[in-house]
Amino acid sequence: MTVKTLPDLKPDAELNLPPERERTLANGLTVIAIRRSAVPLVEVRLRIPFGRAPLAPATLLSQALFTGTGDMSSIDIAAELQAVGGSLGAGLDPDRLLISGNALTDGLDRTLELLASVLTGATYPAEEVSVERERLTDHIQVALSQPAHVARVALLKRVFGAHPYAVQTPAPDQVREIRPEALRELHAARVRPSGAVLVLVGDIDPDQAIDSAEKALGGWTGSAPDGSIPATPALTTGPLLLVDRPGSVQSSLRLALPALVRTDPDYAALSLANLVFGGYFSSRWTENIREDKGYTYGSYSSVEHYVAGSTLVAAAEVATEVTGPSLLETQYELGRIASLPPGEEELEQARRYALGTLRLGMSTQAGLAGLASMYAGFGLRLDHLREHSAALSAATREEVAAAAAKYLAPSRAVTVILGDAEKIEAQLAALTVVERSAA
Repeated sequence: MTVKTLPDLKPDAELNLPPERERTLANGLTVIAIRRSAVPLVEVRLRIPFGRAPLAPATLLSQALFTGTGDMSSIDIAAELQAVGGSLGAGLDPDRLLISGNALTDGLDRTLELLASVLTGATYPAEEVSVERERLTDHIQVALSQPAHVARVALLKRVFGAHPYAVQTPAPDQVREIRPEALRELHAARVRPSGAVLVLVGDIDPDQAIDSAEKALGGWTGSAPDGSIPATPALTTGPLLLVDRPGSVQSSLRLALPALVRTDPDYAALSLANLVFGGYFSSRWTENIREDKGYTYGSYSSVEHYVAGSTLVAAAEVATEVTGPSLLETQYELGRIASLPPGEEELEQARRYALGTLRLGMSTQAGLAGLASMYAGFGLRLDHLREHSAALSAATREEVAAAAAKYLAPSRAVTVILGDAEKIEAQLAALTVVERSAA
């Protein structure tokens, strides 16, 4: 039998990026077009700055954006898009309104025309808005019954305080009060091209694609009010926040730690330190509380980036009876990564994972479009992928250890736990000061 040698898992440090073109139109819209000819499709991503927009109306607007224009119903829009093998939808995060979709390459012109008709002429018909309002209200009510969501809501409030990022989900009652007129007013004020970025990725000629975008969207005009968000506050440590959820059979453990923006020289080292701690399945934290002790089915940690700042968040759902031990092991692993450099093989495994997932993320048209759009929202371009890849390849044990010591020390963590306080408070109070609140 012939034994085959597996290829080295570590990708080459140098990335081969596809050709791209960029043009800022007269109306302030920046168009980025990237050729990736894997299949005859084109991915569309439009990022519109939406910071400081009123949360409830903005959330409903994102759900109701494609409900109709002056001459087309939602069904008409969907049918026109389907005719060119396309689809479009919208979503919202604290910084942006994101419109995304795709189409057959030869349907790009029509897709952009339909997008333009919605951007310039959305009417938010009362009956359609009512349906979307009820759907959104139901979705929020379901989310509010989920422990993971409630724990995240509590963590955001604890981390961000009075900052705009502290509340990212509107209350159901707030959504119920919104009428179509409020959506039309918000659309007129904020759905504007100035500062927006359109990314097109696929089997396209980049220059021709930009010409098509300029032809279709050149009539979209206007600027929005300043939606810039102040820098996020520094993390303020304090008592562990215990959010009481009587009868819960498990506890939701959440920690927030300081992090770095993508352009910081130490960001690659922090990324690797996070992977070693809890950022992937082979991490120390997962090995400890999942594989070794069986406290959880899964744990993870990742850096969450917003335009105004970045935070590292760690999360795990653990059995109620081992809530205290789970926190103890989490603090132990943070202390270990912050005080002991990772082993050479341990670091190399994390490095290979980081470089491999980076390439995997840009291996499809949709993945590349998502990356390009996300980076554009932070003022970056695809070249940043090459810089970040090189930084990951070059980061030393000493640099990773220094980043871990500075940012992952357990004394710097903000901790929130959601669970049955009567059963877990004594466990937690034996480890740290506890502040209790209702869910």
